[in-house]
Amino acid sequence: FITHPPLHTLIHPSFSRCPPLPPPSFHSLDIQVNDPLQPVTSDETVPAGGTVILTCRVAESDNSSLQWSNTAQQTLYFGEKRALRDNRIQLHRSTPTELSITISDVQLSDEGEYTCSIFTMPVRTARATVTVLGVPGKPQISGFEHAVKEGEKVTLTCTSTGSKPPAKLRWYKGDQLLEGGPEVVEPVEDNPTYNVSSELTLEVSASDDNTLIACAVNHPSLAPGDKRSEHALRVLYSPNVQIQPESDLPREGEKFSLRCSGNGNPEPTNYVWDKKDGELPLLAKPDGAVLNFLTLNKSDNGVYVCHADNGIGNSQGEYTLLVQDPTAMSTTSGMDHAVIGGVVAVIVFILLCLLIVLGRYLIRHKGTYLTHEAKGSDDAPDADTAIINAEGGHSGAEDKKEYFI
Repeated sequence: FITHPPLHTLIHPSFSRCPPLPPPSFHSLDIQVNDPLQPVTSDETVPAGGTVILTCRVAESDNSSLQWSNTAQQTLYFGEKRALRDNRIQLHRSTPTELSITISDVQLSDEGEYTCSIFTMPVRTARATVTVLGVPGKPQISGFEHAVKEGEKVTLTCTSTGSKPPAKLRWYKGDQLLEGGPEVVEPVEDNPTYNVSSELTLEVSASDDNTLIACAVNHPSLAPGDKRSEHALRVLYSPNVQIQPESDLPREGEKFSLRCSGNGNPEPTNYVWDKKDGELPLLAKPDGAVLNFLTLNKSDNGVYVCHADNGIGNSQGEYTLLVQDPTAMSTTSGMDHAVIGGVVAVIVFILLCLLIVLGRYLIRHKGTYLTHEAKGSDDAPDADTAIINAEGGHSGAEDKKEYFI
């Protein structure tokens, strides 16, 4: 028998001290670039209920068939042939270098890793991860059940369900972004989605009555503003009292009235009239929000006060009454006369200017004429000589000029 020494004794001692070699590594990009038969895919994200397209390509074809498999490694399509009876899955495109399929009405259970294979020697594969987004439901706002008194605080809660990943909630007052409380995220049992809620606390004032408070959902499956709910705040506040007179010119001997307007929520139901520094005149009759004067008298002058109460609070308004003479004209009538007088004055001024201009024109343009008197005609002994002297002396006579204006 021939005996051999143990194998470990044949290994040089220096090799036993060497660290183990790492396993070989392959870069998918290098494989895709260097191997024209390596399939290429891409990851896809789709909202639940949408449609996703899975595409597998190779650079060159050796007449081998491409195949798509689902997350359970069930064959979906082998070339142009459907392998799984699911009408949601349809052939999109099939060529020697490409196999594309569509999955419609995508469900959350469709999420996972899909495999594209080409049956060469060896078989080459590529994987595509499909991420399904859970579309959040329309947000619901609670806390508007009752109206709130001014100065008090109200807490509103916004809730959205069925989102994946968890949605973000945003609060708005009109167009103004508000800062709500931290979001509470709760996973749904036996479902990969989440319920999200957020609270908003506001101290309200009278100006907030009927102001819209909105809650909007922010999620990658939605366009901005797709899911939004809004409600109007109802604020109870004390009345703001104002008094309107029947006319701007109360005249002695005429009827007159004052109306008390108490803008509040709710509207005032109780009105009380009185007069500062005295009692109401005998001919002043209060009728709820109206104070009627049967006949005005200058003794009615003074400050009148209206008190309004709506159960939330009370307030008052004042009006100073100054009774005018029966012949007094209203401010509007006086303004009309002033306008007419101004127009007449302008017309008179324009006419005077025209007369002055016309006079200056006539002065600057003067007319002239000539009269010819024969010298020596008065000294002629008889008429014939005078005529001859007049005709003959016409050329030598000096012209006598007369001017007129």
